Amino acid sequence: MTRIAVIDIGKTNAKLALVEGETLAEIAVVTRPNRPLPGPPWSHVDLDGHWDFFLHHLSAFHAAHGVDAISVTTHGAAAVLLDDAGQVAVPMLDYEHPGPGDLAAEYDALRPDFAQTGSPRLPGGLNLGAQLHWLLHSQPDLAARIAHVVTYPQYWGWRLTGEMASDVSSLGCHTDLWDPWQGRFSELADRLELAGKLAPARRANEVLGHLRPDLAAGTGLRPGTPVAVGIHDSNASLYPYVLGRQRAFSVVSTGTWVIAMAMGGDRMPLDPARDVLVNVNALGQPVPSARFMGGREFELVRNGSDARPTDADRAAVLSRGLMLLPAVEPGSGPFQGRAMRWTGDAADEAARMVALSWYLALMTDTCLRLIGARGPAIIEGPFGRNPDYCTMLATLRPEGVQIAASATGTSAGAALLCMDNGAAPDTRPVTPDPALAGYAADWAAVVEGG
Repeated sequence: MTRIAVIDIGKTNAKLALVEGETLAEIAVVTRPNRPLPGPPWSHVDLDGHWDFFLHHLSAFHAAHGVDAISVTTHGAAAVLLDDAGQVAVPMLDYEHPGPGDLAAEYDALRPDFAQTGSPRLPGGLNLGAQLHWLLHSQPDLAARIAHVVTYPQYWGWRLTGEMASDVSSLGCHTDLWDPWQGRFSELADRLELAGKLAPARRANEVLGHLRPDLAAGTGLRPGTPVAVGIHDSNASLYPYVLGRQRAFSVVSTGTWVIAMAMGGDRMPLDPARDVLVNVNALGQPVPSARFMGGREFELVRNGSDARPTDADRAAVLSRGLMLLPAVEPGSGPFQGRAMRWTGDAADEAARMVALSWYLALMTDTCLRLIGARGPAIIEGPFGRNPDYCTMLATLRPEGVQIAASATGTSAGAALLCMDNGAAPDTRPVTPDPALAGYAADWAAVVEGG
């Protein structure tokens, strides 16, 4: 058996998972919160805290089970700036820090058009290029101190192997720095005077290098343990299906962000104003995508509730027509700028949870429609365990909805980068409920009416 340790960093949690390569089953998992550290100089990622956590548990995983290879997947809109000695030149900016918004007008004059990059203009630091622009202007001596810019998965690869790279899926995640049609850096790299400093782009499934001897000695792992280049997390969810499916399909990666990605769908004009973009998969192929901050919205609205709805609760929400309308997080998604509102008062927490889950499914369907998705929609991640979300989405998607067997597709997809051969994970179909169709039509009519 091949056992792969996966460093998996989402916006909310950092995780180390041990995955069996042949089955993609998770053997062991440990997590820690991915809480940004406060300034000075700005809100930043706890790189050293994560590093100590990963090394400790790599050692424990190897002692208990054995580790044959290491892979990495992280959230997008993130990079680390290194100096000549390979040390962090400035703390890694949290992409939700408001600083880049202060220079929005200046950055807008620099960034390439959507037609070149497939990257919409996003608020704050959600465009990596905007982060880099703000950092360079807020730290006048920084340009002279930067020797290398590495995308986030490859920062961990650098620390593990001493080899530098970027990966095409992270560069293709609304950075403004990548031309997905030509497979090369965009004009922005030159405009920021970073063209010679951005680490070379590699495919995610290549071997970046091998575990440094000192780390092998410290963790007990075998010297020469291979480390994959690594991948953007939503593309990690997509990767097993890119390898294992030939016909049209879509993957809905759920976490802090809900990201819908279409393979082989209808050609559609993509509207950047609705948070539609072009991602780049592990093989370097452009992937029409749309997204909203569904996991964040879920946590905000449920407000800690663990209510478990019954059929009576669902019937009550249907009969009353209780709806949640977009947008809970108005800064992103297909209904940016709108204010969330309820069409009535929820009778209790269970009713609120039903309407919330249906809202998230209706938002997901909107995203899938915006990118011309065809074929089955495969739900990856925690929303696959929400029956109300899954049933509503299945009702809306005539070509079917399937749930991935793995509780988190990112770790499985990242592990597959280390395997010579792999099949798509097992899925199971979701049964639609025709009784929900009228509710969905009413929601769409209200939303389209503004």
